Amino acid sequence: MNKKPTTKYDLEERLIEFAVRIIDTAEALPKTVASKNLSGQIVRSGTSPALNYAEAQSAESKADFVHKMKICLKELRETFVCLKIIKRKGYFNAARLKPLLNENGELVSIFVKSIQTAKNNNLPKQAS
Repeated sequence: MNKKPTTKYDLEERLIEFAVRIIDTAEALPKTVASKNLSGQIVRSGTSPALNYAEAQSAESKADFVHKMKICLKELRETFVCLKIIKRKGYFNAARLKPLLNENGELVSIFVKSIQTAKNNNLPKQAS
């Protein structure tokens, strides 16, 4: 049985890896009242895209697919803001968070484009 190699462009794998990195970041936060709140929030929003993307792959319709993809996008944007708060608060140095922020930004871009493509695929063909 040949196993297909995972590439950088395998979105599900990227989302899973992103979720793991988010969990690692959350677990490394200090144990203050504020950071505990941010930790819980970022774990929820940062792991949600992988789970919702899996649901989108089994969508019951194109509208359902777009809806689930929009949830992924919403959660990624929330995660991005949470990472920026963590960075601005100075819990970690900027170099530690930069790759995670970059990946978050790339994932947002992928979902924006995927949602646009899915919506455009629903549009009726224009008469020539």
